[in-house]
Amino acid sequence: MNSQAITLSARQDRTALALRWLWALMLGLALLAAQTMSAYARGMPDSFADLAEQVSPAVVNITTTTTVAASSDQRMPQLPEGSPFQDFFKEFMNPNGPMPDRPRRSQALGSGFVISEDGYIVTNNHVIDKADEIKVEFFSGKVLDAKLIGTDPNTDIALLKVESPEPLPFVSFGDSDVMRVGDWVMAVGNPLGQGFSVSAGIVSARNRALTGSYDDFIQTDAAINRGNSGGPLFNMDGQVIGVNTAILSPNGGSIGIGFSMASNVVKNVADQLREFGETRRGWLGVRIQDVTPDVAEAMGLPKPAGALVTDVPQGPAAEAGLKSGDVIQSFDGQDITDTRELVRLVGNSAVGKSVRLVVYREGKTETLKVTLGRRETAEGAVPAAASPTTPQAPATSQFLGLTLTPLTDEMRGQLQLDKSTDGLVVTDVDESTEAYEKGLRAGDVITEAGQQKVTTVSDLENRMGEAKEAGRKTLLLLIRRDGDPRFVALSLD
Repeated sequence: MNSQAITLSARQDRTALALRWLWALMLGLALLAAQTMSAYARGMPDSFADLAEQVSPAVVNITTTTTVAASSDQRMPQLPEGSPFQDFFKEFMNPNGPMPDRPRRSQALGSGFVISEDGYIVTNNHVIDKADEIKVEFFSGKVLDAKLIGTDPNTDIALLKVESPEPLPFVSFGDSDVMRVGDWVMAVGNPLGQGFSVSAGIVSARNRALTGSYDDFIQTDAAINRGNSGGPLFNMDGQVIGVNTAILSPNGGSIGIGFSMASNVVKNVADQLREFGETRRGWLGVRIQDVTPDVAEAMGLPKPAGALVTDVPQGPAAEAGLKSGDVIQSFDGQDITDTRELVRLVGNSAVGKSVRLVVYREGKTETLKVTLGRRETAEGAVPAAASPTTPQAPATSQFLGLTLTPLTDEMRGQLQLDKSTDGLVVTDVDESTEAYEKGLRAGDVITEAGQQKVTTVSDLENRMGEAKEAGRKTLLLLIRRDGDPRFVALSLD
C-alpha cells in the first residue's frame, strides 16, 4: 500500500472516531435534556416566589383571646416549703385575707386559610379552642373579627367565618391522595407569631396516624413551628393538600418532621361544618380488629389483610346480615388493608349512603349491601360498659395454659353479661404461656372457637381436633371482656 493510501485511511479513521465522539456527545446532551424535562414535569421549581405571591393573600394569621380564671396559688410566687419569704409574700400580696380570684386574659396564635370568597376560613380546632374572641389578620394587614361555625375535635379542624364588604381571595383544595413521597410542598403560616412566613420541603411519608380514629396525615420536612398550626400545605399548583397540625420534636421547634391533615379529610369535614355546623359521619355498626398473621392462618386467609368483625350490635351491619367472624375485604369498591383504613373510609362516607361490602366468610367471599347510619347518633346512644369482677368459678379444666369453667347464671350476673351469652370463663392464666402474652386474663369469656360456639371444655377440645385435622397450626378464639369482643389465635403445637 502506498503512502497516499495510508494517509487516506488514517484520515478516514480519524473522521470515524470524531463522528463517534460527536454522536456520544449528542446522545449525552439528549439524555440530559430528557432528565431536565422530566424534572420539570415532576414540578421541580426554580423558585417558590411566584407560588408564594399567588397564595399568600388567602392565608391568615389568627389571634384568639380566652378568659382564664386565676387562683391565688397562681398569683403567688413559687417558693420552697418553709422559706422565710413565704410569710412576707402572703402579707405583702394579701394583707387583708384571701384575695378573690380575678380572671385574666390569655392570647394564642395560629394560622388559617380562606376557602371561599364569602369568608369561610379553615384552621385547627386547638387554635381556637375555648376562645372568647377570634381575630383574623390578612396578608394586606386588614384585621376582621371571626365567628366560629363549627369544630371537629376528631380531626382537629375548625371552620370560621368573617364578614367582608368585598370578595376575599381564597384557595382551593387539591387531591391529597395523588401526592407522592418526594413531591415538593410549601407551608405558609405564622410561625412563633413572627407573621407571614413561607417554608418549603417535600412529602416525607403518607398515611401517618397519630392519635385519632380518622387520622390521615401527610408527613413533611417543610419547617413547621408553633403558630403554623391551622395553616395550609400547598402543592406546586397552589392547591391545599394538607392542614399543618403537629410536629414531632424534642425541643418544641422544627426538626423536619411535621404532620399535615390530608386535604381529602379536611374538605369533607369543612363541607359538613359549613352545611350543618357539625360533622355527620357514616356508621357501619360493627366492632373490628386487625387480621394478624396467626389469625389469618387460623381462618385460612391467603394474607393478613382486612378488618375482622368481632361483634355486630343492632345497626346497619346487622340489618345487612354481617356476622361476627366475617372479614371485611372491600368497602364501596376499595380494598381494606386494616381496621384504620375501614374506619376512615366509613367515616368519610355520607350518612344514608348505600355501599357494597365484600366479606370473607367460612372460606368464601360474599357481597353484602349496607345503608350507612350516623356515627354521632350511634355513639350518643351507646352506654358505657361496666367493669366486672372476676367470678369465683366452680369445677375447672386446663387448656393451652388457661384454667376454664363453663359459664353459669351467677357468673353472668357477676360479669354483667346478657342471659343469652354462653361460653367458658377464664379463671386463671399461666403467665409463661402464649395465652398470657396475647392478653388473655381471668374474667375473659371464650364464646367461640374455630368460629363455632362453645359451651363446654369438650366443645373446645373438639374444635382443636378439627383445626389440627384441617392442617391448621392455630385455633381462633372469640373472647369477650367488659362486653367487648376480640379474636385471639393460639398455637396448637
